[in-house]
Amino acid sequence: MLDEAETIADVVRAVPRDVVADVIVVDGGSTDETVARARAAGARVIVEARSGYGGACLAGVRATARPVLAFIDGDGSDDPAEIPALVAPILAGEQDFVIGSRARGARQKGSMGAHQLLAAHLAGLCMRALYGVRYTDMCPLRAIRRDALEKLGMRERTYGWNLEMQMRAARAGLRILELPVHHRVRAGGASKVAGNLRGSLKASWQIAAALVRVAKEMR
Repeated sequence: MLDEAETIADVVRAVPRDVVADVIVVDGGSTDETVARARAAGARVIVEARSGYGGACLAGVRATARPVLAFIDGDGSDDPAEIPALVAPILAGEQDFVIGSRARGARQKGSMGAHQLLAAHLAGLCMRALYGVRYTDMCPLRAIRRDALEKLGMRERTYGWNLEMQMRAARAGLRILELPVHHRVRAGGASKVAGNLRGSLKASWQIAAALVRVAKEMR
């Protein structure tokens, strides 16, 4: 996460503490008040400068020993109140990996571009062809058993992290459940991906590169 001072405190405060005992914010070297506001809201903050999206996620995983891990972006576009629904099937022993689908859920107008939905659809088709698992999104809102994640051998440090997790989970035969989730326009600040052409192209390239690399690696 980087420079999300406008949104992070509300996201942290909205996390249901009766389900999530340890709220960790991984900061990639923000130059605004992100770190201070996250701490003030009750999060444990880890600073991993220039870590990349996947690198930040990996840092968060290493920072806790909790048996179930949930991931959410800090821009307020996903609702932390939906975390319990994702975690519940894992705690019940019914699923190993639960991922939200913005494509199947209710989306606030302007929250997702047509190119994002198309990219998710195409990635889903590729993964279905490769592994026989149906995904409709690469939503960052997700939960997974820690021991299952550790066995996947995650390596991606870029925006390809989410896709890599889905591909490796499918290839490993994990019990996977996709649930529709609500999606909102980000609560403030500028998107690092959709907010400008350069960011969009960079993220698209990283995701495509991850798809090709992981598919070749796992043959």
